[in-house]
Amino acid sequence: MPRRPIVGGNWKCNPVEVSKLDGLVANINACDTTDCDVYVCPSNLHVGIVYTKFKEGVWCTPQNCNFKGCGAFTGEMAADQMVDMGLKWCLIGHSERRGEFGLPTPPESSALLAAKCEYLYSKGMKCVYAIGEPLSIREKGIEAVLEYCVQQLKPFLPLMDAEKLVIAYEPVWSIGTGVTASPEQAQETHAALRKWIAENKDPATAEAIRIQYGGSATAANAPQLSACPDVDGFLVGGASLKSEFAEIVAAIANAKKA
Repeated sequence: MPRRPIVGGNWKCNPVEVSKLDGLVANINACDTTDCDVYVCPSNLHVGIVYTKFKEGVWCTPQNCNFKGCGAFTGEMAADQMVDMGLKWCLIGHSERRGEFGLPTPPESSALLAAKCEYLYSKGMKCVYAIGEPLSIREKGIEAVLEYCVQQLKPFLPLMDAEKLVIAYEPVWSIGTGVTASPEQAQETHAALRKWIAENKDPATAEAIRIQYGGSATAANAPQLSACPDVDGFLVGGASLKSEFAEIVAAIANAKKA
């Protein structure tokens, strides 16, 4: 079975003004979800404002969760709360929570993220798991990139279920920089990850699991990236705050239908 494309919009810590939320929601709701799954990750403060405003077929997806549930966990969000709100997916592991925030905050380990994923599963939720490498690793070549990303995937091997997990590959060096991996780089990396999953999990999972590209995807570069056979979608940053997000969704929907 062909993999159904999936595109996510990560608003990160945007916007400043609550008054802008309706316009951002309208951009997402303009997407045609007939041939592509779509989710959007509002900032933590804004999830509760907008989660009922997205049209059917668009999943409101929090940007993080804990692995203990509700209780005396100040500053955390629990999957239990998400389930009660009718939410189905959660994003974890973004590079900005792995020590790429530019501040001396403790990075989240892949083992911690696996614990979060397991808790999400226990509550009936699905998970988008972000992985990726910094520029210093990319400059060493594909073997170094694969080895770096594999360390992030190993704790997830027991959790690697194509029905519950989407992998978002993010070349960290391209996030927010305007620099994008070439289609050849994206395809090579995605194919290498899929091959590793086939060898270390099983071929059926490797064939079925969806791997998104998450480095500065735009309406301009989406058609070329969408043509890559192992690119199953995008985790979109800055462009998800613009009307062009619908064009990105259309680009991969059309490419994968062809």
